[in-house]
Order: sequence, then structure tokens, then C-alpha cells
Amino acid sequence: MELLTMFLCLSIFLLLLLTWKIYKKRIQLPPGPFPLPLLGNVLQGTTVLYDSYRELSEQYGPVFTVWLGSTPMVVLCGYEVLKDALINHSQEFGARGSSPVPERLTNGYGVISTNGLRWQQLRRFSATTFRNIGIGKRSMEERMQDEVRHLIQAVQDTGGEAFNPLNVLGRAVNNIINLMVFGKRWDYKNKTMLRLFNIVNDILLFLRSPLGVTYAALNQIMRHLPGPHQKVFRESEIAKSFIREQINSHRNTLDSEYPRDYIDCFLIKADQEKDLHSSEFIQENLVNTIFDFFVGGTETTTNTIQFSLLVIITHPCVQARVQKEIDKVVGPDRLPGIADRVHMPYTNAVIHEIQRFLDLVPLSLPHMATQDTVFRGFKIPKGTTVIPLIGSALWDPAQWETPEEFNPEHFLNQNGEFYMRPAFMPFSAGKRVCLGEGLARMEIFLFFTALLQKFTIRAANQTDTFDLRTLRRAFRKKGLFYEMRAIPRTYTAEN
Repeated sequence: MELLTMFLCLSIFLLLLLTWKIYKKRIQLPPGPFPLPLLGNVLQGTTVLYDSYRELSEQYGPVFTVWLGSTPMVVLCGYEVLKDALINHSQEFGARGSSPVPERLTNGYGVISTNGLRWQQLRRFSATTFRNIGIGKRSMEERMQDEVRHLIQAVQDTGGEAFNPLNVLGRAVNNIINLMVFGKRWDYKNKTMLRLFNIVNDILLFLRSPLGVTYAALNQIMRHLPGPHQKVFRESEIAKSFIREQINSHRNTLDSEYPRDYIDCFLIKADQEKDLHSSEFIQENLVNTIFDFFVGGTETTTNTIQFSLLVIITHPCVQARVQKEIDKVVGPDRLPGIADRVHMPYTNAVIHEIQRFLDLVPLSLPHMATQDTVFRGFKIPKGTTVIPLIGSALWDPAQWETPEEFNPEHFLNQNGEFYMRPAFMPFSAGKRVCLGEGLARMEIFLFFTALLQKFTIRAANQTDTFDLRTLRRAFRKKGLFYEMRAIPRTYTAEN
């Protein structure tokens, strides 16, 4: 009985100590809901920020604090606040904050979850290499168009019957990264590629799941416990083993005068800096940077194109108008190219509005305050995790006429010309803007326009109905699954 009493007293003491520590931290930070010891705000549902941010910002303002376990996170809402933080205060908020799952997946290597000299060297090298091997250039566009032809053939093979577009779209997008990184593509039925594609999807679904949120909040405990969450980390090693095999193959066939792809360029740079102690061009950084590319670039672009097709199914008038513009500018005899985009204002507006409305990645990866900072009247201590809520800019009622509705007119002026809205930031902004933004923009435009050039997209059944506002959130849960039909278009003089 005495031991039980001592245990209860000790537990109460520790609970009070934790509460006091949280209170001391909390009074230094922007306001927010009161956190529970150890759990923070997890059980209150407030950490599902893309659902709760409006209510929280109405109560506490556009800068507020929520707690993930014992870790406070300062949340930034609205275009003006995000612009101020990510662009005007990029130095103070430009570091990557702690993110337990990505950190364990990459062991502190790579370009996404790192800071300091490692991030600077890898980010600068990757951006330069992407430009040199073709992003935004005709050479890369031609390689993308070759992949578009494979995609068109795969869709044609459905014969107008119902099919799930996720599979072929995912393989096509995956092959664009393969071309950039490995210098080659794989057949859509290749079992190794299918396995890797599924591994990447499993990782991203885990990150967004309640189990993933719990792992992030209690990672010091969860990382040692058995359970389904450990499967993600085991499977990531399978993906990285494949990447290592490709690197070894490149090393054995490398010609430093004629680099073929990202791996070749990295290996050449590593050889040039082999005697520099400060060089970050080592094997593990290469493996994990490539892993970052697949995790960050495959699913996001695939889901955007997948949702694009769902939008035009539910808006047949939009589909018809886009096809009319494609027919006028491109015609039936060649594939659309990037140079056509400037002559297709409505199509360009539709693509941008799809990305805005979809709000695919509403929360930026965590940032971190690099120094004690006063921002919007609040003291934010050095090392504090900062969450830019990108979706709050894309749906900001102060920036969009009809933020709750799909409306391509958001990106058209009175003369029907395309114009970019400053609050359009689906790839984030500032120092940590998405490294693959240029590649993703090219992919989305070329795949979307080519599919509508060749096919009319319809629901699998005439009675099928879709609620876009509900389905845009499906990606944050178990993914979006639907079937459609692609009916080959016939060209006449009227086209």
C-alpha cells in the first residue's frame, strides 16, 4: 500500500512538473488551446490543422500555437502572414523544423529534412543540375512527351472501358523522375517499379494517418514499440537498396565527359570534392536525396493529374472549352508543348484553379525559427517549430472572389488573359519552396493537355456523381479511388 501511495505521489509530482514546464513555455508563445501533459492537443483534434485552422484562427488570430506531444508548433495562417514569414522573414523562418518520420526515413541525410551546410550544398547542386539536364528546356520536354505517348497508349488500350486512372498516371509520373535520376524509364508492368510506387504511397499515407500523427507526437516511445508503423521504415530500406544498386551501376559505367542524369552529375561532383572535408557529396546523401525526390514528387503530381480528370468529368463545359482551345492552338497532329501554354490562357487558368481548389499539401513541412524573433507582435524563441499553413493562402477569402468554389475565372482578367495571383503558392514559397516545382508544372500541363487532346473523359457510369469538396480531402486519408472512361476523340472540320 505504501508503494502504491509513493507511486501515485510520484506520478502526480511528475504530472505537475510537466504542466509547469508547458505553462512556462506557453506564456512565451502565441496563444492557442491549452495542451495536455505528454499528449499536447492530439486528443482535441486541433492537430488536424487543415480541418481546424479556421476555427482556431478565428479564436486566436492568424498566428497561434498548438502542441504535438510536448512540442509547441506556431501555426501561420493567411496569405499576408505567410508572405511576411516565408519571404520577408525568410532568414528567420528558412530552416527545416523537426519532423520525426522523415528524419528517421532518411537518417539525417538528403535535401528535404536537413539544414545548414548539408542542405545548402545539396539544394544548390540539385537546382543547378535540374536546370542543366533539362528542366524547362526542349530536351526534357521531348523526353516527357515520349512518356506522354506511352501514357496515351496505355489509356487507348482500355478501349473506352472503365478503369482506375491512378495506376497508369502514377507509373507515368514515376518514369519522369526515373528519367531525371536514373536516365531511363521502366515499363508500366515492371514489378520492381510497382513495388517502389506502392512503398512511396504507403509512406505518404502513414504520414497523414492518425498513427503517423501519434508517432510524430510520441516518437521517442513509438520508435521502440512493435506495430504496423514499423512496416513503413522496413519498406523504405527496400527502396533505398534499389537506389544503391542503380548508383553502383552508374559508377561502373560513368563517363565524366558525358553525364547522363542526376546520379552521374553527383558522382562527378563527389570525385571533384573527394579531398574536401566539408563536402556533402557522399553516398548516403545521394541515396537519400533520390529517395526524397520519389517521396516528394511521385504522389503529389500523380494526385494532381488524377484530381484534374475528376474535375473535368464533373464540369463537362470546362472540358469542352479546354478541348476547343487545344484544338485551336495545337490541333490533332502533334502533342501539346510548353510553348503552347502562353497561347492557351483558359487551359492554363483551369490547371492553376485545380491546384488551388485541390489544396493537395495544405501544411508545409515544418520550418524552424533560426533565432529569437518578434513576428506580428509575438515572441518566437529560437528553435521553435513553425508550420506555414499553405492551404490557408489558397482558400483565403481576402484573396479569392469565390474561394469555396472551383472557378477558373480566378486566373483570368477581364480580357480573358491568364494572370498569376500572388496568393497561389501550392509549392510553398521562400527558401524552402518545392525543389521540383518546375518539373511538376511541366508534367501537369503536358499530361493534362495531351489526354484531353486525344480523349473525352467521362464517368464510368452515367449515374456516377462526385462531391469534389469532399474528395479533395480523400488524399489526406486513404487516397482517392474512382473509375472513368476515356473515349477517343474524332476530329472533323468543326474541331
